[in-house]
Amino acid sequence: MTGVTTPIVQFGTSRFLQAHADLFFSEGSPARAITVVQSSGDPARAARLGALAAEGGFPVRVRGQQDGKVVDEERRVTSVRRTLSTASDWAELSRVVTGEAELILSNTGDAGFDPKPADDQARPNQAMSYPAKLFHLLAARHASGGQPLTIFPMELIPNNGRVLKARVLEIAAGKKADPVLIEWLNACLWVNSLVDRIVSEPIDPVGAVAEPYALWAIEAQDGLTLPVVHPSVQLVEDLEEIERLKLHILNLGHTAMAAFWMAGAADPDAIVRDLLAGEVGDKMKDVMKTEVLPGFALRGLGDKAEAYLAVTLERFANPFLDHRIADIAQNHDQKLERRIGAFLSWVREVQPDYAAPTLDALCTREEA
Repeated sequence: MTGVTTPIVQFGTSRFLQAHADLFFSEGSPARAITVVQSSGDPARAARLGALAAEGGFPVRVRGQQDGKVVDEERRVTSVRRTLSTASDWAELSRVVTGEAELILSNTGDAGFDPKPADDQARPNQAMSYPAKLFHLLAARHASGGQPLTIFPMELIPNNGRVLKARVLEIAAGKKADPVLIEWLNACLWVNSLVDRIVSEPIDPVGAVAEPYALWAIEAQDGLTLPVVHPSVQLVEDLEEIERLKLHILNLGHTAMAAFWMAGAADPDAIVRDLLAGEVGDKMKDVMKTEVLPGFALRGLGDKAEAYLAVTLERFANPFLDHRIADIAQNHDQKLERRIGAFLSWVREVQPDYAAPTLDALCTREEA
């Protein structure tokens, strides 16, 4: 695309990214131009890819409650200036990463970092995992004399920057990469971050409906500057506190509601806000009051957890977002362990006999 320079290369086309980072780069200072890359090669998403960079941008409808006030407004995302696919545009993608990129973003799903058999191949291949594709792109930039990049994985994986770096270096070692390249990869900034926003539905052909609340928390390290100045983008010294609040209040609350819902009539079309106003919501709020907040207090986070829960309940009650509990209930067993089991282990590190009968029952799949 003649005349376009994009300092940001983004792997992922999801509606979450559209209503999160893409919007921030449109609204923030300075406004930044993005090349969006589809790494899956899924032809069903070709229409979405083409529409992302359409003239005039695309809509994000922000709807919900914030600080007790109703928000219902449309914003335009104009940051996406070019779209590419790893399946069909590898040469151009390599050129952009080599010659234009200053930072790389990714949100490739829960399994995005998982190794694939093709990762061992000597040349780039569409069947490779995202970290393997990233290795080849970074190696090409290094070979051209380019400077190290800043890399912002946004996948919901603890220490996501550290995990992605380790995987890329593992791939490099498996390919017996030149030690100079290894040194260069280590000189890149691999950034841990946490993202949060409920994005409930797409707008056809591209765009999304999202809640007012949004967060991109970025863990500080030497040499790092924020990619954009925006009210939803925060630089923090340590992500653990924010991760614990999100995982063990918002996510735990969702999973507890899903468990209580499954134990009852389990209407497949039930919506979170409706359940919140009934018996399922009462059970969730009770377990928060009697078992979750006291656990945070033992960890010295009682006041912050109470404030975060108030915001979370306001988000759950959003009158505009049709958040289906059946969607939250997917992969339920894994969520029970990561959200509830991990909370209990964390609290029992300081008080081994901490009593949480309802949460214990949920983890053992007993009737709570």
